[in-house]
This record gives sequence, C-alpha cells and structure tokens, in this order.
Amino acid sequence: MKIDRQQAWEILTEYTKKENLRKHALAVEAAMRAYAKKFGEDEEEWGIVGLLHDFDYERHPTEEEHPYKGAEILREKGLPEEWIKAIMGHADYTGVPRDTLMAKTLFAVDELTGLITATALVRPSKQLRDLKVKSVKKKLKDKAFAASINRDDIKKGAEELGVDLSEHIGFVIEAMKSVSDELGL
Repeated sequence: MKIDRQQAWEILTEYTKKENLRKHALAVEAAMRAYAKKFGEDEEEWGIVGLLHDFDYERHPTEEEHPYKGAEILREKGLPEEWIKAIMGHADYTGVPRDTLMAKTLFAVDELTGLITATALVRPSKQLRDLKVKSVKKKLKDKAFAASINRDDIKKGAEELGVDLSEHIGFVIEAMKSVSDELGL
C-alpha cells in the first residue's frame, strides 16, 4: 500500500518529537524530491522515503534497533517493500544492498544534508542562501566539525550514485533551499 505525504508526515510526527530530527527528515525529503525530478522518478514516492527514513530513530537510536524497528512498523502499515529496502540500505551497517536508484540516492543525501545544515549554522548568516560548495567541502575535511557525521558515507554515497562530489553538494544545497524556511535556514 502506498501512502501520501500527509500520512507519512503523521507517521513521522507520531514517532519523532524532536524538532531537529523532523528538520533532518524535511531536508532529506527535499533532496530526494529534487533527485527524483532530475532522474525522472516519482517525486512523491521518493519524498516520502526521505521523510520516513529516520522516523524510528528517536525511539530506537541504536544500531541494533534502527532502522530495523522502523522497517517492521512500515511493513505492518503495508508500505511497499522497495521503500522499506531503501530505508534499510541508508544505514550501511545493515548490509542491505542499495540496488535501486532510490536506495542509492537516499544513502547519498542522508549524511550530506546533516553536514550542509551544520555548515550553514556556523556561518554568519545562518542561511542556505549564501552557502557555497567550497565551505561544505572545507567542513567535510574537518573531522572535528560535526564529528557525528560520517564523511566516508558522504563520499561513498556520491560514488555509488555516480555523481561528482562537488556537483552533488551543490545540488543538495539547492534542493534544501526549497524548504529553508521550514529548516530555519
């Protein structure tokens, strides 16, 4: 069973109360929608997968539980297995292969949206509108900055997607600008 964006939002907000996790979901959704449009894929489906990829994280933050518990819940709700498999594959440690364009894209944008957000927040404007690719790349090299963000996943994600890292960063910044008000950026 496919669900619409409103139903996905209701699932997210039922399980995720922290504003920053909701903002992360919105950022990933925007990036997924932008890539779906670029690739000629279904923007609604890709956006929903982006919105739901971490919906269980607040309740189940360990590698033993996330995204496994979320996958169980989404299966119970009857969501398409392709969506669930993409969500499972966004966590490299699950070992679930990313063998669809949707899955590869979700993995490629997940950690990157976090790095872009963190980079924007340390800039004087605290906005995406003037954020440059070179600023994000500089922070990508600084392992002490936003240390919980997996730099290897960002690089691996761009490689798996077959896109140049700089172009990928620029594309995701532009996508996130479409929801900058909701992100507070």
